[in-house]
Amino acid sequence: MKWVQPDPKRENWYWPTEAMKARAWVSDPKIYEEAAADPVAFWAKRAEEIVWFQKWSETYVDEPYAYKWFVGGKLNLSYNSIDRHVEAGKGDKVALIWEPEPPDEPNRILTYKDLLVEVSRLANALKRLGIKKGDRVGIYLPMIPEAVIAMQACVRIGAVHTVVFSAFSAESLRDRLVDSGARLLITADGYYRRGKLIDLKPQADQALTGTKVEKVIVVRRTGHPVPMDPKRDLWYHELVSGEKDYCPAEPLDSEDLAFILYTSGTTGKPKGVMHTTGGYAVQVYTTAKWDFNLHEDDVHFCTADVGWITGHSYLNYGPLMNGVATVVYEGSPDYPDFGRMWQIIEKHKVTVYYTAPTAIRMHVKWGDEWPKKYDLSTLRVLGTVGEPINEEAWLWYFKLIGGERCPIIDTWWQTETGATCVQALPGIGPFIPTVAGRPFPGIRAKIVDAGGTPVNVGEGGYLVIEPPFPPALTRGLYGDPEKFKATYFGEFGPRLYFTKDGARMDEMGNIRITGRVDDVMNVAGHRLATAEVEDALSQHPLVSEVAVVSRPDDIKGEVPVAFVLLKAGAQPSEDLKKELIKTVDKYIGPTARPAEIYFVEDVPKTRSGKIMRRILKALVRGEPVGDITTLRNPECVEELKRLVGYKG
Repeated sequence: MKWVQPDPKRENWYWPTEAMKARAWVSDPKIYEEAAADPVAFWAKRAEEIVWFQKWSETYVDEPYAYKWFVGGKLNLSYNSIDRHVEAGKGDKVALIWEPEPPDEPNRILTYKDLLVEVSRLANALKRLGIKKGDRVGIYLPMIPEAVIAMQACVRIGAVHTVVFSAFSAESLRDRLVDSGARLLITADGYYRRGKLIDLKPQADQALTGTKVEKVIVVRRTGHPVPMDPKRDLWYHELVSGEKDYCPAEPLDSEDLAFILYTSGTTGKPKGVMHTTGGYAVQVYTTAKWDFNLHEDDVHFCTADVGWITGHSYLNYGPLMNGVATVVYEGSPDYPDFGRMWQIIEKHKVTVYYTAPTAIRMHVKWGDEWPKKYDLSTLRVLGTVGEPINEEAWLWYFKLIGGERCPIIDTWWQTETGATCVQALPGIGPFIPTVAGRPFPGIRAKIVDAGGTPVNVGEGGYLVIEPPFPPALTRGLYGDPEKFKATYFGEFGPRLYFTKDGARMDEMGNIRITGRVDDVMNVAGHRLATAEVEDALSQHPLVSEVAVVSRPDDIKGEVPVAFVLLKAGAQPSEDLKKELIKTVDKYIGPTARPAEIYFVEDVPKTRSGKIMRRILKALVRGEPVGDITTLRNPECVEELKRLVGYKG
């Protein structure tokens, strides 16, 4: 096989081979111009590729804060993910490959026909329990087939799922169940992580206080004993055993709510991002197909958890709508050794591998010898997601994992966008380390200054998206329309969606993301608000005030760093640091653990009492501190410099 062709004029620029162009769904760069000329017509053409029970009457409605796609159209996400393949005679094709963490435990393989039966049985059971269209269902499951089945069963009957990352704490789960008003929760007894059995059901039980949850369905994953409330709790396997093998897919309006997914907000309270059915289906289907060049013989391995938007769009709905096999791995990438991911790729003949820069950097650290033990020759396309990738990790991934033949699709998108928005397409390119690529055809993105004026080529600014807004873009924040307007359109008005990311664009239109411009961190590909970590640390009885900022990290991308003021009489100690970390574990989860905790007497504040996190961020990053004359307490900065070992 030919290598991806390098560009002799530009160092580390790569272009697709003729073989890749021939296989790619799109290989002519003119698609960008054609889509830009009429984005609405472009997306209407893409929508023709999925199944509609009733065609839309209006493709796009452009109203401030209330944009709509495929108005009047009726469809179903689950039907498009499963039924249409079965009806096309492809029911015996593999849909889902489950790889459990324990290496001696057998895989579970579900064909599209199998998946239809499993989803239908749960959908019928949910209906029998009184769940109807519009009801919210919480899903708190590990990476097991039932996680995908549960999501599909909900959208099949028009119930709204809200999936919560299984490593999140009981408090985090409770917040999401309360805010969404979920009537039912689907969870499991536990799961395996790095060889250890992790209890999940007790966490779920603890979260239910104060919620509207009436019933809890429990998947038996590990078989270890867990508490069961006979009036409330139901074993999954017992519940579905007597149900019919088929449940008709509910025709849903294009703008009907499909799911709510909570993401960190700068206030510390998670935001319930809403995604509707039609626009999400069209953009996720199309981007999965074009980004990863998906064909029926592909085996797609997305390493994201279902608790994140990447797991929703590119582990579940995107691959299944395209009729390919999707791999679900339960455990850790380093169990039983550092070669586990490469072993999975070899074992299942994976063709598309989509993972986070954090994971790639970990593999680099673990050493080249691990991937070299395995046959990775089936790989055709590599992808990255979650944060900007550094050049060293990109080149390692490209050369060692992809053998210089696989394009790297560096995707930029958000929970709010629902699907990828910026990337290089595998049949067009170019593939450039640290550069995401061009806006996906049909998406209008630009870089502007603080006044909303487009900046010059190569200049840094703010990444915004202008109408017609992407079909999958969030329709709002659950129960808080005013916050939706203020968060995403408050900076530049209703005609520009503000991504909160900094970026710059080259003369070809390629975009390089330079990082977040608000108080949200990307920790190992997970979005976390500094305010959320602050709120967790403040729960400790000895803490009087706390400020959290982010610091770059070679492995995780960013990590939280906490400055903690203690109450009178409390003494700093290593034991107290450990207690504070446990507090964060309890209220958020291990992902949010601070990398450093500094006990301080004071933090820089304005005269109105606002903490100047800009200064703290500069201190931990070794960057210029800037003007401190407007501070109420400028003298504290010198002490903080000494404490953090500032060398800026």
